[in-house]
Amino acid sequence: MKDGHLGPDTIDWAGTQYRTILSTEASGGSMSIVDSVSPVGSGPPRHIHHDADETFVLLSGDCSFWLNGETFTRGPGETVFIPRGTEHTFRVSGDKPSRHLVILTPGGFEGFFAEMAAGQFRIPEDMPAVLASAERFKMTFTGPPLGD
Repeated sequence: MKDGHLGPDTIDWAGTQYRTILSTEASGGSMSIVDSVSPVGSGPPRHIHHDADETFVLLSGDCSFWLNGETFTRGPGETVFIPRGTEHTFRVSGDKPSRHLVILTPGGFEGFFAEMAAGQFRIPEDMPAVLASAERFKMTFTGPPLGD
């Protein structure tokens, strides 16, 4: 990471940087890996991925997770596995951004991040567009962000 930027092909959505380091195409559809840097206090609304397992590998910073009603914090070198169909969210906690890998099996969800960055959609202001994209990527929002 150079000057706070993940390198070529990095996209930015609402202050979070994403760079696909293993595309769905490169894995034959099996998985995708996205390198992400999220600012302190950021995190998505509670949601469910209906067709993909999600694994977070924390590289720096701390994240608080909410997974099926349980809240816990993970830091550098730790992982969180979220089985498909499981309601979850996270929020960057502590005093520095979190860099983490997001691994989805099977792959494909990285397209959601690309659509959000391309449209610079805001939550909650642009929810119709966000919800339409989420539906295409088999994700449902189920509640507020962690801490709200």
